[in-house]
Amino acid sequence: MNTIPKNYKKAFKAEVNQALQTTTKSQFVTPDDIEHLPEPVQKYLIYTGAVGKEKIQNVHIRFNGTFSTAPGRKYQQFESEQNNFFAKPKRIFLMKMRMFGILLQGFHLYKEAEAVMKIKIASLFEVVNAKGEKMNQGETVTVFNDMCLMAPAALIDADVEWQTIDSLTVKATYKNGAITITATLYFNETGELINFVSNDRFMSADGKTYKNFPWSTPARDYKDFGGRKVPGYGEAIWHMPEGEYCYGKFNLQMVEYNCR
Repeated sequence: MNTIPKNYKKAFKAEVNQALQTTTKSQFVTPDDIEHLPEPVQKYLIYTGAVGKEKIQNVHIRFNGTFSTAPGRKYQQFESEQNNFFAKPKRIFLMKMRMFGILLQGFHLYKEAEAVMKIKIASLFEVVNAKGEKMNQGETVTVFNDMCLMAPAALIDADVEWQTIDSLTVKATYKNGAITITATLYFNETGELINFVSNDRFMSADGKTYKNFPWSTPARDYKDFGGRKVPGYGEAIWHMPEGEYCYGKFNLQMVEYNCR
């Protein structure tokens, strides 16, 4: 993966513009396209409005909310922007927040099954530069999570093996390149995906020390964006031996599909 410029916004735009060059007009999703999926996933795609609309090649998302950088630490307001691409999975994520009055910026890039996470303080000092096998695996979980919650129609063509557990629960094994991860998806009777749980992600504050805990993203308050329903609110939680650590609370502000 190429070195990312220290100007994260510039790097974000460059990666997005490069990926947008491959976006073309999509085919429309038909009932036949979802027949191979487990019943709960089929119901979810119907509920979210995937059938009859274009297949999803990419998604552009904006969140705001609150973020805690360590268990027990005060939550701070944040804003984030991201673009995900699905034919060749790519995720470009930019976040900014203020901690003790100082601007903190985070940049995540995932492409070609490799990931990097960088954090900079006061627009000057880069304090985290995380990469490697654990980061690659963990961000693959994040990419699949984004797909499930924010772009469910992309599941139709994804490299996923499904196992039905019961009428409201499925296990998914997702593969990208040499990386394989698993997650359990929980649905309600309405057809909404209400939680995503994986044991294949790693918590790291500094990009050097990694700890493996179960990770979940409960979601609710589905909203309609251009005829597609997605969760308006979600959380990101580490399930540590000493208790749950909810480090992020996300409010969806905007979502656009198949940007060109």
